[in-house]
Amino acid sequence: MKQIAILLLSVVLLTGCDSKQKKSNDSDQLIEKISQQLEYFPTLEDTIDLGPRKLFFPRTLTKSGNLKLVSKRDWTSGFYPGVLWYMYRLTEKDQWKEKAELYTSLLESEKFNDSNHDLGFKMMPSFGLGYEMTKNESYKKVLVQSARTLITRFNAKVGSIRSWDHNTDKWEFPVIIDNLMNLELLFWASKETGDPVFYNIAVTHAKTTMKNHFRNDYSSYHVVGYNPETGEVISKNTHQGYADESSWARGQAWALYGYTMIYRETKDPVFLKQAEHVANYILNIEKLPEDFVPLWDFDLKDFNSEPRDASASAVIASALLELSTFTETEEEVYIDVANKIITSLSSKKYFSEIGTNKGFLLKHSTGSKPKDSEIDVPLIYADYYYLEALSRKKEINN
Repeated sequence: MKQIAILLLSVVLLTGCDSKQKKSNDSDQLIEKISQQLEYFPTLEDTIDLGPRKLFFPRTLTKSGNLKLVSKRDWTSGFYPGVLWYMYRLTEKDQWKEKAELYTSLLESEKFNDSNHDLGFKMMPSFGLGYEMTKNESYKKVLVQSARTLITRFNAKVGSIRSWDHNTDKWEFPVIIDNLMNLELLFWASKETGDPVFYNIAVTHAKTTMKNHFRNDYSSYHVVGYNPETGEVISKNTHQGYADESSWARGQAWALYGYTMIYRETKDPVFLKQAEHVANYILNIEKLPEDFVPLWDFDLKDFNSEPRDASASAVIASALLELSTFTETEEEVYIDVANKIITSLSSKKYFSEIGTNKGFLLKHSTGSKPKDSEIDVPLIYADYYYLEALSRKKEINN
């Protein structure tokens, strides 16, 4: 009996080793495929010079399939440097680090850009990841100044950081659900400088958003308009969704990711509960489709004619993987769904054939369907959060 037990234990151990080896090989093959595809992205030789503006950063493809580059002022400009930094983390190859450093440096002057709330989106994937991996002190200085610039948009009466300065005919003081993502820069700055002002503003904004952006089922409006003099809520809209009362898919993804990150930085259980409520909405109330890539709005059900949004599922996957490390009850569920999203996004249906789509990784994302903008195309932030999800998956597996 003892010999049989030893034999069975050996079989189990060998099977486990084989399974780990297969997962490792599959991961290595995927990273190699990603590396090959990213070689087709533009270089600085492809820069478009418009005089006062230079277009460096890939954002998407045009309707005719041409590459669309944007300037450093675009809200998506930090994601390509972030893609490069994640490739350096995933491969440990200096070629990605060198390119990441180059494209990151092109964003430095944005640390003074107070014209919108998107400094977190720009600076954390670029200078933030760069500082995390290299401890370059010059990156730290850029990030701190960026945080100082961002808090100039905070209104104490409203309890929020103003989002857009445009559309003044619709909103006096608009705050969008996406703005949660920019709070990570403020939490980072508070830790690095010891200044509680950044932290307090971030927490106040998070609580204001939690109070006013969410419906009873924990789905979120896109835009809440405030009176800047009194802080009163004037309107609630879903600007990029199907209708004001509908559930814009990427908006729900921002909410899930945002409150997961906010809990990480505060350890306040109210934010963990909020993240879990949003996850429950996405996974159980609305439910993701069989391939785990939603339509651009959860309220739409016509999968034959309405476009998907791979960017929403990439953000959801990354958020669920982090949330799995905090939750006490749903860890396995979150990891399972995140892995299924990653598997789906890595399939032929959603991953670009090598050499196509100008180097973008993922197909079938949607920017703003109501504006007929960036529909069923690659988007740089979809690629960024996809790589972040792969990086987080690797950390959890290790």
